[in-house]
Amino acid sequence: MDSDKQPQKQPAPRAPQSAPAMRASDADRDRVADILREALVEGRLDAEEHGERIDAVYRAKTLAELEPIVSDLPAAPAAPRADAAYGGYGPAGADGAEERLVAVFSSNVRRGRWRIGSRTTVFSLFGNIEIDLTEATFTQRLATINATSVFGNVEVRVPENVSLRGNGTGVFGNFEVHTLEAADPEAPVVVVNGCAVFGNVEARPKRGKRIADLLHDKLRKHLGG
Repeated sequence: MDSDKQPQKQPAPRAPQSAPAMRASDADRDRVADILREALVEGRLDAEEHGERIDAVYRAKTLAELEPIVSDLPAAPAAPRADAAYGGYGPAGADGAEERLVAVFSSNVRRGRWRIGSRTTVFSLFGNIEIDLTEATFTQRLATINATSVFGNVEVRVPENVSLRGNGTGVFGNFEVHTLEAADPEAPVVVVNGCAVFGNVEARPKRGKRIADLLHDKLRKHLGG
């Protein structure tokens, strides 16, 4: 009989499943790296903290892991502004692949007119590497040099009117960066990071060498003065 039938129990509603975390793309990581690069240039981060956050960026697998890295920084880097004093900088990432300089029981020298990008990796093993930026063309406002010296020597020379910063370690060796802050807020920023193991890594400004002086000389020659 119908009156004796027990009402059927309705199945309990299923709890909504959380959506899977969105995976981060290379473009997402590069966007966050650009924010960190601008924060370093503006002095919001020091070189050590910038390095730690950059490592975290390229370890991140999801967007949720990227967001906290820049949560205390402006959402996007300021748009690059062309500056007549330095010839204008290209957009972030426009300088192409990372450059590598290696010296193993040998010597490697970069000086004169050459283009330095945003990232340069230097490795010296029982060798000598000299990087002279006093006549270099800066394709980006921030140029980071990651230097490792093992029983070797790495020397970096910069113009007097750029900012020079760095962070590194000497293990039975010498790692020394003579920090410098440019008066012009749009001047290039050179950051030297790395380590020296039974070796030497040194970065310092070169007396009497300024970017503006070089550009004025070029302009005078162009005008026939």
